[in-house]
Amino acid sequence: MPYYIYKIVPGPTALVKNLEQVTSYEVFNDAKKHAREMRAELGTDTNIIVKVIFAATPLEAEDKLQEHREAPILREWEK
Repeated sequence: MPYYIYKIVPGPTALVKNLEQVTSYEVFNDAKKHAREMRAELGTDTNIIVKVIFAATPLEAEDKLQEHREAPILREWEK
């Protein structure tokens, strides 16, 4: 299964995201390197997020990126 790289632009609400598939790689290290380069080019003053996702198809990758995940619960010793 390939690793897909996506640019994520926040939409008008927290539940809506604009996803743009950039490319895909078969090897994680190549995908990670390309994503880091993209993040460096974008800089820190942008609201665009670059993510690497592992999925069988682009449709599955977009489904995973669109799902709402709750923040993890921090235990007292993890703070």
